[in-house]
Amino acid sequence: MSSILQKHRTAALVGAALIVGAASLPFALDTSSAHASAASDAVAGVVAPHGSFAPIVSADKPAVVTITTTMKASDAGSDDNGSPLDDQFRQFFQNHGRMPQQAPEGRSSPHPKALGSGFVISADGVIVTNNHVIQGASDIKVTLDDGTELPAKLLGADPKSDLAVIKVQSPKPLATIAWGDSDNLKLGDQILAIGNPFGIGTTVTAGIVSARGRDLHSGPYDDFIQIDAPINHGNSGGPLVDSSGAVVGINTAIYSPNGGSVGVGFAIPSDQAKAIVAKLEKNGSIDHGFLGVQIQPVTSDVADAVGLSHPEGALVAEVSDGTPAADGGVKSGDIITGLGGQAIKAPRDLTRLVADLSPGSMKSLTVWRDGKTVDLSVTVGGSDIGQKQAAAGENGQAHEANQPSIGIGLADLTPDARQSLNLPTGATGAIVASVNPDKPAAASGIQPGDIIVSVNQQPTRSAKDVQTAVAAAGKSGRKSVLLLVERAGTKTFVAVPFAAA
Repeated sequence: MSSILQKHRTAALVGAALIVGAASLPFALDTSSAHASAASDAVAGVVAPHGSFAPIVSADKPAVVTITTTMKASDAGSDDNGSPLDDQFRQFFQNHGRMPQQAPEGRSSPHPKALGSGFVISADGVIVTNNHVIQGASDIKVTLDDGTELPAKLLGADPKSDLAVIKVQSPKPLATIAWGDSDNLKLGDQILAIGNPFGIGTTVTAGIVSARGRDLHSGPYDDFIQIDAPINHGNSGGPLVDSSGAVVGINTAIYSPNGGSVGVGFAIPSDQAKAIVAKLEKNGSIDHGFLGVQIQPVTSDVADAVGLSHPEGALVAEVSDGTPAADGGVKSGDIITGLGGQAIKAPRDLTRLVADLSPGSMKSLTVWRDGKTVDLSVTVGGSDIGQKQAAAGENGQAHEANQPSIGIGLADLTPDARQSLNLPTGATGAIVASVNPDKPAAASGIQPGDIIVSVNQQPTRSAKDVQTAVAAAGKSGRKSVLLLVERAGTKTFVAVPFAAA
């Protein structure tokens, strides 16, 4: 995403649900230049099998619906872009120095309408859509492909996966669409997106799979399919179908510098969605698993610093007190390499596995600690016992070196320093007083005012402790040293390579 962000400084990633004021009611068409620009981004060069997509559209379109909701007054206006999903994505872009687009005009009504799409999965009226389409709704209405309007009730919703299930009562069986196999999707495969962009009516767009496994840091289930088929506001919740007409994704968000499609859209994979939808249809909600750790990637420098042969796993930066991880013996500095017999190659693997676990289940946990593998047992908690989810952060850059010098000046953590930094009386460590801009510590993100809490997983109580430990790591032949750094109340491991003196 970095190259995209550099090219589009004002771009934003937003949930593709359309929010309109009560005065402009649900099927108003915005003909501004931002929206009109989407027409110029039509996909070129996509060739339909047998010369036409008509057979697929004819079979699937009757099962695609428009969803209109009236939002509660307490929820109206609480979000510039109209959905909790947008808040998550906005934070992602703010963290990268980018600001989201401005909200659409006409949002001053205390009861705005939200417009999205959905698709029918059973003839008795069960419909799948995005959570952000129906979040905060006081009333949900479904418009079928033939124009029939039906009231709908919410069966279940899950904000973490951004999925929701609603149901309508119809006097006759409804047309349905079948789930497909998203795991079989390959880059370049043809796909169709069906939905109701801007409320103009059911629309079909064609494109290809542009990328798989996109992680947008919006939640534990991030594994988006990126597509270039144009989707716009109002497409949220609509189906993404393959060349056989089966649902392989749920259109959810767009990346846009102007509010319209620029050919960068994102869909939730069907193989992930259908399992969650089944749980929501049965139980109404999902209590996700919870461990209580903050984690980050294992870089080559981190792996070298702790003696791990390959840079893989999830490095535990902090363990929250009273959580399943703490009760199970997980410690800061552990590298989690396995959970329940499944390998953990990256932090994202752990967050997904944990989110899918049932609270109360006991699982084996494999960690790398003090140069050896340690097996632990944890009883998974529920999401109701804590709000912190395992979150990956990226720190450090790779450098090659062979002499023990990282380029920092240190000072003891005195009582006055603790008071000025609002630290507890018992806080220990060393303050980074200065950073040489030409040395590896600066390149790795160390800043003056940081507190070094440990070196190579050994606690430090003073500047001398840090100096001694760093020197010992260099003399032992290691290429980098692992620092546990506290900044603004958050602890993060940073692997700093040694540089030539």
